[in-house]
Amino acid sequence: DPGADASLCGMAATGASGTNAVRYGTMRPNVLNLRVVLPDGRLLHTAGPGRQPRKRAAGYDLTSLFVGSEGTLGFLTQATLRLHPLPEATAVTVASFPSVGAAVACTVQVLQAAVPVARIEFLDEVMADACSRFSGMELPVAATLLLELHGSRHSLAEQQQQTEEIMQQNGGSSLAWAEGLEEREQLWSMRHNAWYAALALRPGCQGYSTDVCVPISRLPDVVVETKKDLQASGLTGPMVGHVGDGNFHCILIFNSQDPEEAQRVHAFTQRLGRRALVAGGTCTGEHGVGLGKRALLLEELGQEGLDTLRSIKAALDPHNLMNPGKVL
Repeated sequence: DPGADASLCGMAATGASGTNAVRYGTMRPNVLNLRVVLPDGRLLHTAGPGRQPRKRAAGYDLTSLFVGSEGTLGFLTQATLRLHPLPEATAVTVASFPSVGAAVACTVQVLQAAVPVARIEFLDEVMADACSRFSGMELPVAATLLLELHGSRHSLAEQQQQTEEIMQQNGGSSLAWAEGLEEREQLWSMRHNAWYAALALRPGCQGYSTDVCVPISRLPDVVVETKKDLQASGLTGPMVGHVGDGNFHCILIFNSQDPEEAQRVHAFTQRLGRRALVAGGTCTGEHGVGLGKRALLLEELGQEGLDTLRSIKAALDPHNLMNPGKVL
């Protein structure tokens, strides 16, 4: 379930995911083989030419090495992907909550109750309002969860009942479940337009999206702390996330011609990354390291980890041709 301008090999290169990741996994477990052009021009099939086993234990896991490599080790030109069957029945709902903490706590409880949710997406009140106005949907200006369940028609009814009980325990008010394709597509189209909805909050300004991922048990605390930090910083930064796997994003909208505001954006993103690391998480769940999170990568992996990455980079790309300066 890619974003607006995603490509398959691009998503593999950044180790990206999407709204379905909580049920079906991110790109990493769903890529079985990659065709890669190495820096010296040789062609590599990371699992061997034409091979697509569901699991393997033969040598180093080269496929996983290139998933998330951000273009620093080679060009990804073809991906062999795992397929999943379409569910017999699908139902989706929107639930509003009295606070950000209540919405995320509900997410944690749904997962701990082993409800096999396919998608569970979080919007804070700023993002919910922006998406509602941009897409012409009437959502309450409140912390919001979008939930989708997959299964047989019999199992779906049980999942819906269990989910509704957990929502009510956290003060959530749910709309009716939608099972029709048109209604479901309208809802997820609204979610996929979140980037454009955020940009519309300040026309003419620039958007900067950053993400972190933390253990599910720490998610409520980290999200609430981040919300307070955003408000104290005076930044326009609606929050949205694939909270089913502990991943959330802040879309920061700022005036790039204002050095003081740009500096506040940078300082906030660094605090956010370090907050995730303190919670036992990672500085990026799917956007990648690029240039902006190189210092955080060192803090996350330690010097030994970074030295190992540099050794791999030097072995495959001794002339530093591939995305020089990125990640390392």
